[in-house]
Amino acid sequence: MLLITNANVITWESPNRLLADQALRIEDGLIREIDASRELEARYPQAERLDAGGQWVMPGNICAHTHFYGAFARGLAIRGAAPAEFKEILEKLWWRLDKCLTLEDVRYSALTCLVDAIKHGTTTLFDHHASPNAIDGSLDVLAEAVQQAGLRAALCYEVTDRDGDEKARAGMRENVRFLQRVQNEKPPMLAGAFGLHAALTLSNATLEACREAAPEGSGFHIHVAESPDDAYTLGIRYDGGWPVDWLYRFGILGDKTIAAHCVHIDEYEIKHLAETQTWVTHQPRSNMNNAVGVAAVEDMLEAGVKVCLGNDGFSNAMWEEWKTTYLLHKCHTEDPRRMGADRVVQMGVYHNAALASAYFPQAPIGVIQPGAAADLICVEYWPITPLNAGNLPWQIIFGFRDSMVTATIAGGKVLMKDRRLLTLDEAEIAANARALAQKVWQRYNEE
Repeated sequence: MLLITNANVITWESPNRLLADQALRIEDGLIREIDASRELEARYPQAERLDAGGQWVMPGNICAHTHFYGAFARGLAIRGAAPAEFKEILEKLWWRLDKCLTLEDVRYSALTCLVDAIKHGTTTLFDHHASPNAIDGSLDVLAEAVQQAGLRAALCYEVTDRDGDEKARAGMRENVRFLQRVQNEKPPMLAGAFGLHAALTLSNATLEACREAAPEGSGFHIHVAESPDDAYTLGIRYDGGWPVDWLYRFGILGDKTIAAHCVHIDEYEIKHLAETQTWVTHQPRSNMNNAVGVAAVEDMLEAGVKVCLGNDGFSNAMWEEWKTTYLLHKCHTEDPRRMGADRVVQMGVYHNAALASAYFPQAPIGVIQPGAAADLICVEYWPITPLNAGNLPWQIIFGFRDSMVTATIAGGKVLMKDRRLLTLDEAEIAANARALAQKVWQRYNEE
């Protein structure tokens, strides 16, 4: 049993509440009670305590789409001319880099990202993995890293035709095997999806085979219209059709399917996404970096699409993604009224929490209430202006920094306290990662 005492609580209920001088009783990975600090301290005098010291205690952040395997790309120079378009970025960087990864590289690329997540208060992550020359068992390696860190994650392997039929089949098997493994995972800190790359690299036959192979009730995790290449490919290969419509016809969309990006879709496709209750993830930092355009997020929200926020392998400092979302859409539309902070919260808090709860249905995630998962962070933010439930979204956009996270808890387990990591050795992980990354870069340059 753990008591978090002397906390100012942000519940992220709907409507949200701010509760002063509260304590939380945590047991068996769940929040059991919320009451005044003096009440719970008197009721449970022998309980282990974490004194929040007046800091804000709130649900941990959630990342709805990321790529652990991309960690070793940091600082990597692309040989020759810089890519001029998105497909060139894939061909010159990502599709060469992922071929260079061994299972040990997969492990340490994940561990470095998980260190980053704990330090910056991200407690649930949806990862999309690729390592074409180390497919079998790769999701188990990721799962071991997640379990070592103590975080919560939904994992999948990216099926694609770009490396041939044999590896496409191996990717399918890896997804199916892992989905079966985590079906009754206890404690429920791991989940699975069926990973797919994109229309850009998937044939009708492979997509149909994936649909048939996927265990009943599982969702898919796929990139959709990140650039115009998906639509161009479908037009050339299949004599027309649009990415969302293509997925709809093959039965891929649905209430557990994650469609990442959706930058280049039209009103008809938005309607399909809303009707099928498919989740969409928005990654503005990545979209800006790849110069692929700006997704019509507000149009999707108004149409009833459940848009979430991910980071696409950027840092797991999710408030940075919030701030970028807030600023990018104002700049893009040249309208300061667009993308209010309340809409950012709708995606980054409420929709992300609903997605996490769909994959981890044992207890609500992303909210502080009795019976909810004890995925929590302590934030050392001392507001200089009045802070209330109404203006909290703007306080976060303009005031919160990820460095203000002092403690991270997932599934009731304390992973960081007073900014000190308890489950992972950052220095050792970084040293091993540097040594491995150097070898990966050598293979990359020889590829």
